[in-house]
Amino acid sequence: MLARLSTGGALIGRRALSTQATGSFQLTRLANGVRVATDGAPGHFSALGIYVDAGSRYEAYPQLAGLSHIMDRLAFKATQKRSGDEMADALDKLGGNYMCASSREALMYQAAVFNQDVEAMFGLVADTVRWPDITREEVQEQLATAEYEIREIWQKPELIQPEIMHMAAFHGNTLGNPLLCPEEQLSQITPEHVLEYRRMFFTPERTVAAFVGVDHARAVQLAEQYLGDMPAATLPVPDEPARYTGGLVELPPHEPIGNLPELAYVHLAFEGLSISDPDLYALATLQTLLGGGGSFSAGGPGKGMYSRLYTNVLNQNGALESCQAFNHSYTDSGLFGIAGSCIPEAAHTLTAIMCYELVRCMLPAYKRHSLSEREVQRAKNQLRSSLLMNLESRMIELEDLGRQVQVHGTKIPAEEMCDKIERLTADDIRRVARRVLVDGVGNGGSGKPTVVLQGREGSFGDVLDTVRRFGLGK
Repeated sequence: MLARLSTGGALIGRRALSTQATGSFQLTRLANGVRVATDGAPGHFSALGIYVDAGSRYEAYPQLAGLSHIMDRLAFKATQKRSGDEMADALDKLGGNYMCASSREALMYQAAVFNQDVEAMFGLVADTVRWPDITREEVQEQLATAEYEIREIWQKPELIQPEIMHMAAFHGNTLGNPLLCPEEQLSQITPEHVLEYRRMFFTPERTVAAFVGVDHARAVQLAEQYLGDMPAATLPVPDEPARYTGGLVELPPHEPIGNLPELAYVHLAFEGLSISDPDLYALATLQTLLGGGGSFSAGGPGKGMYSRLYTNVLNQNGALESCQAFNHSYTDSGLFGIAGSCIPEAAHTLTAIMCYELVRCMLPAYKRHSLSEREVQRAKNQLRSSLLMNLESRMIELEDLGRQVQVHGTKIPAEEMCDKIERLTADDIRRVARRVLVDGVGNGGSGKPTVVLQGREGSFGDVLDTVRRFGLGK
């Protein structure tokens, strides 16, 4: 699946070890291990970022719990070279288009600027990555902000249920570690914990500097200037493989805000595929084919909602508020399934509706309601269109570049991805659906379903029995 890079012996910069190039993509590894990647045609704007191989999946030790979330909150604040006000003022003068995001497998520092401001902005990004001023006052302020953020997210089922789903699917390990800092952990975090986290993860071999629309030689020079002296790791990193467990979690009903109706919620998931799995393109096409969304978008002639969850579910069941397929892929595992919501009186039917649609994706070609080549082609076209339109954004193109180099060590061209999608057939989609939903992905996981319910107690019936009766999971 991975593109093979041709390796030349050219050196860029005094300390660069090697440079690799394929098309417009170039990758150089500095002597200390930092990888510098560039791609994208020149334009009026450039995008740049630093990607650190960190995240909640590595928070295996109690003293690490929640620190990825707090590192996100501490970004672009006071550093050893600038006060918080000076940092904010410098960022505003450059347009203010910057961000930091923490995920389960990465910390991402990104920005977009006019071409003439690339060096100034990269200096600010490198400053917050390399030299943050981790004071007790700053940490306490960001912990208070995180506490408010956590409480707000817990009040929004559509945001917190995917988090609960991960925690149930990978119970007690890696991808199941909470992305949000646990509320009870907030009082335990100190500046010393933050510094220990930084010594463990902010190391050159775990760092990628990515640039879109920037000349490669210039990018290497900037990376060498600001990151070339990063010290090597001194602390071991907990790095175990993901272990899918599956599980059932039941949450009390969500109290609706204002005049909004009370709803019941179901997340039904199975172990999905890793980012590097050859079948990932087929699974992504299956997600697009199932599609879905909210009931507001489902009705009305001429809306063009052709996905199966729109036509077979939302257009046929007035009691459902939403129904949508999801697909989360990580370096060594993933989650695939359907999330839905409905009025409480229909909660007992929601899981069966989801299971029925999943089973229909595996029906042999000669069966009624089986996948047709026409709808598979429509889903492939939609997936390719979405991929290419997303890459029109400099920031999305940057994140794609940085994360691909971080995960694969190279970049897969969009043309290659589109070609792999186009070669898929309905038989491929059926085979991969059965692999994920019935047989197990062969990753050593339990094969059991993961279910998250939120609603009135007893209103859903025996959900696990329903899943078993449809022949899904193990």
